[in-house]
Amino acid sequence: MIEVTGLTRTYGGFTAVDDVTFTCEPGRVTGFLGPNGAGKSTTMRVMVGLTPPTRGRVTIGGHLYRDLPNPGRHVGVLLDAGAQHAGRTGREILTLGARSMMLPRSRVDEMLHTVSLTDDEAGRRVRDYSLGMKQRLGIAHALLGDPEVLVLDEPANGLDPAGIRWMRDLLKGYARRGGTVLLSSHLLNEVELVADEMILIGRGRIVAQGDKQSLLAGAHHGEATTIVSALDPTALATALRACGLDPTPEGNGFKVAATTAEVGRAALEHLVVLTELRNGAAGLEDLFLELTSDTQRETAGAAA
Repeated sequence: MIEVTGLTRTYGGFTAVDDVTFTCEPGRVTGFLGPNGAGKSTTMRVMVGLTPPTRGRVTIGGHLYRDLPNPGRHVGVLLDAGAQHAGRTGREILTLGARSMMLPRSRVDEMLHTVSLTDDEAGRRVRDYSLGMKQRLGIAHALLGDPEVLVLDEPANGLDPAGIRWMRDLLKGYARRGGTVLLSSHLLNEVELVADEMILIGRGRIVAQGDKQSLLAGAHHGEATTIVSALDPTALATALRACGLDPTPEGNGFKVAATTAEVGRAALEHLVVLTELRNGAAGLEDLFLELTSDTQRETAGAAA
């Protein structure tokens, strides 16, 4: 478990993290989302002892990171895939990590297999690695000590679609076995697929947290919206109005302030063949942009 309590980090007159409090539970993947500069990386650096807090504290399993004996056996960390000795091979880096954690050498081969790095790739110097290979090596190092907690900053950066799916399955499996995962990413769709809980941060402060359903329900305030289209759009519009619904043109169909069940029932009653019927409520990306709108470069540029 990770517990962040009243965490604040300032640099002179700039506050990077401002009174942040949240908990990451075992058996769950927690997505940590926010624009660039929102305070995600600073929070993670404080977690693992790389940056001291100005106020507040972070504990992992009830302990400060610096107090953990052999911390790599308790917490797996990947904050920067490029922060590896460029002149060493992937196998050498993992071997040194295994020695420092007092692990058997066989663990190195297990991790190379887990992250799908071949013997040839493991024998190359890291300077010759692609970003995706560096990510896989970093993940292997994070998993090396079989820790109970993973702290990962943008681990899917540089991975191809197959690699991203592999990462998703890896993290889900880790959580199913009781592990705690804190995952920072700007790939909102990927976080939406893998995370059980989500924490949204903007300008160093938490702006929302909870599971996807509760976050989106809170954003919609109970207002149902449906996107619908049909083989005969005119007949569909007539059917909706006959049932007291007001369709608004949207793409090849309509947006309707009603549930999908209500819209579907109206179409059925008037024998209209539908080609699309889905919830039209805002998704995670819309919620994210709404809650962090004052931190978006694009928004600021448009205002100027």
